[in-house]
Amino acid sequence: MVIDATMDRSVKDHKLTIESIRRNLRITRKRSRGERPYSVIKGIFHGGHIFVTTVSRVRVKNMFMCFGHNLICMMRIKKKRSIA
Repeated sequence: MVIDATMDRSVKDHKLTIESIRRNLRITRKRSRGERPYSVIKGIFHGGHIFVTTVSRVRVKNMFMCFGHNLICMMRIKKKRSIA
């Protein structure tokens, strides 16, 4: 069974219905945890464009971006624990 998790969007002069808004909220709650690392990597490390030419260099560059993301997460968790 395949579930369609594509979010609805409104178009000019046609607002979303209440059902569509609630459906989008359900989809957002599930997608947000999985998409956050990609948005951080794209925003902070500019990982949307990789300007290297070989596959091995792309892998190394992506590995370092993921390592940096994990360091940021670790620092954030450490800061939360010191505050609490």
